[in-house]
Amino acid sequence: MKYTPGGFLGGKVKEEDFDDLLNSYGIEGWELVSCFDTSYGQGQSREVIAVFKRKV
Repeated sequence: MKYTPGGFLGGKVKEEDFDDLLNSYGIEGWELVSCFDTSYGQGQSREVIAVFKRKV
C-alpha cells in the first residue's frame, strides 16, 4: 500500500497504518470531519477518503 496526498493506492488498507496516519494529522491540528470508502464492487473498497479541517 502506498500513501499519496490524494489517499492510499493499491492493496488493502491496514487499519493500524491508517489509524497512525489519522493520529499524525490530529497532532498537526487537523480534525477529521468525514471518512468513507468508494465502492469497488462486491463489498470491496477502492479508496478511503478522509476529509479534514483546521483553523488557518
